[in-house]
Amino acid sequence: MHIINLFAMSTLSASLLLLSGQSIAQEQHHSMPMPQQSGPSTEVHEDHSQHHQMATEPQPAVQQQHSASNNLTAHKQHMKEHGGQVYQQTIFESKWLRNENGEGVLKSELGTRIGTDENKVLIKIHADQAESQQAEYDAKLLYSRNVADFWDVQAGLRYLNNQNREVDQEQVGAVIGIHGLAPYFFETDAYLFVGQDRQVSFRLATERDVLLTQKLILKPYLDLNIIFSDDSNYAQKTGLSTAQLGLETRYEINKKLMPFVDVAYGYNKGSEETAWQQHSSSKNEWLYGAGIRFKF
Repeated sequence: MHIINLFAMSTLSASLLLLSGQSIAQEQHHSMPMPQQSGPSTEVHEDHSQHHQMATEPQPAVQQQHSASNNLTAHKQHMKEHGGQVYQQTIFESKWLRNENGEGVLKSELGTRIGTDENKVLIKIHADQAESQQAEYDAKLLYSRNVADFWDVQAGLRYLNNQNREVDQEQVGAVIGIHGLAPYFFETDAYLFVGQDRQVSFRLATERDVLLTQKLILKPYLDLNIIFSDDSNYAQKTGLSTAQLGLETRYEINKKLMPFVDVAYGYNKGSEETAWQQHSSSKNEWLYGAGIRFKF
């Protein structure tokens, strides 16, 4: 019996030692700190964050270039829609006028312009050919600059050619003036001409369209030439040299083809007597005729 009791006590002591050893192992296991993640994985995560940040946030230089490109495109589009586009227009006109004595003259004009509403180049050619005489040519090359609403300043060169003269058949001078829309819709040209031999003159031309219908149009017009000085071999008298007040009636078949009739009253002061021409006195006369105008 005594042996059995000793065996039982020893077995119980061994069981208690085993249980206490497992508890201590578990407490030590739970109390040990968790190992930290290694450095490389953290660095990869940070690198991905930086890459995402660079992808989602554009650089300031790229933003500025993109904004400048958009502004330039918008400016070009604005200019195109508001007068910045380049356009071209040519008008050709020819008419035959006769006076009360049955003397006739063929007058032809060609005008072309190319450019924008602000800057353009103009070529104007005028030819007069009286009966039994050669044609007289007046050509102008002008640069036109818009300076105000409905008004342009123009400047350039003027070339004159008159084969009916014995001397000074060709002349070159300067021209400066304005072109625009005067009050009450009068289209107006005012030019100052300066040429050789102290030739200084001024021309004023104004006209206005009065619509009777969409196709039948009246156009009253006035054309004045004033001579300030002229010491040439074919000098004109100073003062009001020529004037013409007329009424044109045209029918617009379309915007490219326009026949018309013209009735006018004209004044010519005459020429000075020089070594190359005789004195001529002033005269007044009625003029009438017809013509056609092309626009393209």
